[in-house]
Order: sequence, then C-alpha cells, then structure tokens
Amino acid sequence: MSDLQYQEKQPRLRSLAQNRALHKFFELLAESLNDAGLDMRVVLKPEVDIPWSKNTIKEFLWRPIQNAQLGKISTIQLNTKDIDIIYDTLNRFLSEKWGLSVPFPSVEEIMLDKTYGKRKL
Repeated sequence: MSDLQYQEKQPRLRSLAQNRALHKFFELLAESLNDAGLDMRVVLKPEVDIPWSKNTIKEFLWRPIQNAQLGKISTIQLNTKDIDIIYDTLNRFLSEKWGLSVPFPSVEEIMLDKTYGKRKL
C-alpha cells in the first residue's frame, strides 16, 4: 500500500452555497432572537439595548464558538464538517438557555432567496 492510501482525506472547504447558507442562518437567527425579545443586552451585555443583525450574530455568537472549538479565526477557513460542529454547539446553547432553535437553511431556501430576494411591500 502506498503512503497516499494511509493519508486521511481532508474535508473540503465550505462551498459557496454553504457560505450563503451560513450567512442566511446568521440573518434568520438575528430575526428570531429579536422577535423573542432576546436582544444583545439580554444575551450578552445587560446595560445596553442592542438588536441583533447577521453581522453581530457572526461576531459575538458564531466566531467565539468557532475559535474556541476549532482554533479558526475566519469563516473562510471552515470546511464542510466545521460548520456542522459550530452550528450544533450554538443551536444547543440557544435551545437550552433560551428555548430558541433556528434550522440551518437548506440549499433550496438559499436558491430561492438568491433568485427572488426579499420581497418588499
């Protein structure tokens, strides 16, 4: 057997669709936390009323878990399995602490969002 047969297969880096799904998840989670009255003040800083956005989800919830669990600073470093690991940790925390769970967006949802975008009234 060659040395190549013994090497572990490395997971692929996240795909563009997975990246879109990740950022859609940030957006959906921000909306759900805000709708549940769980602004950043309630979850992180009790002194200031700060609504969630997809960027604050990424910086204050996702990235700290990513760094602590995987030692990766940027989401561009994530592979396909990393996203599942971080999502599971974040979703478990929010479910246990606040009773809130947001499903990770499917490829179909991302394609519809890309095709039709958000509808404005």
